[in-house]
Amino acid sequence: MSAEHVEILAAPQPAEPHSCGCGGHDEADPVLDVRPIPHAIRHAAVFGAFSAIPRGGSLVLVAPHLPRPLIAQLRERAEIDVEVLVDGPDAWHVRLTRLG
Repeated sequence: MSAEHVEILAAPQPAEPHSCGCGGHDEADPVLDVRPIPHAIRHAAVFGAFSAIPRGGSLVLVAPHLPRPLIAQLRERAEIDVEVLVDGPDAWHVRLTRLG
């Protein structure tokens, strides 16, 4: 019988602890699908959600188009990195990462 090398890895830990006091944490980037949100409050909803993202954290935004004006407004509020994960045609998935 031959011996096999087995490596046991620790579960990844979130960059920053969950801050609401419930003791939980998120494993993946939160996803915010803005398509069902009324247009009149869509940007405000994204601003609120993005304000909860810690430095180094990301939010994946799902939108009906590439949200260039919204991205410009977010860049006025914080230093961000933008990565288009899905480039339409029915939905755009954009990872927004807070850098500063």
